[in-house]
Amino acid sequence: MTTARLPLFPLNSVLFPGLVLPLNIFEERYRAMMRDLSKAAESADSPDPAGADGSSGASADDPRRFVVVAIRDGREVAPTAPGMPDATSTTERGPAAGFGSDPIQAFHRVGCIADAATIRELENGSYEVLATGTKRVKLLSVDASGPYLTAEVEELPEEPGDSAGALAEGVLRAFRSYQKRLAGARERSLTTGAELPDEPSVVSYLVAAATVLDIPAKQRLLQAPDTATRLREELKLLRAETAVIRHLPSLPAVELTRDPTSPN
Repeated sequence: MTTARLPLFPLNSVLFPGLVLPLNIFEERYRAMMRDLSKAAESADSPDPAGADGSSGASADDPRRFVVVAIRDGREVAPTAPGMPDATSTTERGPAAGFGSDPIQAFHRVGCIADAATIRELENGSYEVLATGTKRVKLLSVDASGPYLTAEVEELPEEPGDSAGALAEGVLRAFRSYQKRLAGARERSLTTGAELPDEPSVVSYLVAAATVLDIPAKQRLLQAPDTATRLREELKLLRAETAVIRHLPSLPAVELTRDPTSPN
């Protein structure tokens, strides 16, 4: 199985393959990460690319990759981080700030590799990043010895499982019903049928990201052993959520279906 050591970006959210992740980065540990990724990308074609000594955590072939992992127990933003002063808090510093003495225990063990399409540094030193989830990975170890966390990860295969195609069709039908209930019968559906994919694994990740669920539920979907298992779980969740919405006196805000930009 393929393994790699990559920068680690913990978030209070779950990233799925194929989904876009916008980030607004101001903490020094993550700014250092983006500086290294940018340098690695600029030097990828040189004879001695950045990261050859392991400092950037990115290879010349994919210099802008990092791993997004959902936080199980900890803080996405360390108290009194630059840009968010808090005189009443004790300053936490270092790559593992907010995650305890053994940071791997603070994270879910299955995450997703993100590929940064754009990394833009602003005048105040913060960064705007637009990344896309690519492959699921399992965390094997976490290293806090550098300016930011890095992790040794193992790629997880995406097996189709039994009857994935038929399950995907059922999930799409249930998802459309869920959308209509969530958006309101008189409002335009959040996603038209023409825009929905038909490849089972893509369907499974799109639905997992677009459904209003808590982090543990989304994490269970991310780490499902195969596509069919994920689709079966989504079918149950969609039917249950649609039934709940049907009996609510007022519908949830449509904005809840959209992932917010992480402040980090």
